[in-house]
Amino acid sequence: MEPTEVVLARGDLTVVGRMPWSSNATFLVECVLDGQVERAVYKPVRGERPLWDFPEGLHRRERSAYVLSDALGWDLVPTTIIRDDAPMGTGSMQHFVDADFAQHYFTILEDPATHDALRHLCAFDIVANATDRKGGHVLIDGDGGIWAIDNGLCFHAEPKLRTVIWDFAYEPIPAPIVDGLCRLGDGDLPAELRTLLSVDEVDQLELRARGLVRHGVFPHDPTGRRVPWPLV
Repeated sequence: MEPTEVVLARGDLTVVGRMPWSSNATFLVECVLDGQVERAVYKPVRGERPLWDFPEGLHRRERSAYVLSDALGWDLVPTTIIRDDAPMGTGSMQHFVDADFAQHYFTILEDPATHDALRHLCAFDIVANATDRKGGHVLIDGDGGIWAIDNGLCFHAEPKLRTVIWDFAYEPIPAPIVDGLCRLGDGDLPAELRTLLSVDEVDQLELRARGLVRHGVFPHDPTGRRVPWPLV
């Protein structure tokens, strides 16, 4: 069996349908390679709505989020690639998580067994400068795995953090999370990130990692405004 990333990158593509409730054009596709089938969420560049504060090409940020999660070993972002020969042109292709879509961050939080993974996601969002982490962008699969989707609005060089994950404020950051952040802060970043993001964005990513380690506890939001809307 081929790895998911290989099937998404090389498989024959069929568009199954358009995903509902997406601000940008987003499609469910099937990728088939030697009889192996993987479903994926495809976001073509040509379907993006222009944004005043992010440049065109959110697919690069979707891929960057996966690369960062994979480098940290936190397994938070579904396998995500960039594919140029997709039906509507270049875009991101992310493994479709077969989740319980009745659940979201606020319901998942009710189970203490999920809190370790959610703490990792909290740290991830801070370092990635997630600008739109709604409750519905946090999924749980049938095995209890926690996944972060819709990562296109991340990695801006300016502070733009907006997330629903503030429940761990003031808690000490667990040692395994600190260890991963220390590697980032010391410049141990995947080389691919430097091809996907600007120099300033990479520099600020490293600074955020070092700052979170130095702070030692999860931050709080004194303004109450660093949350996206709607919350879910």
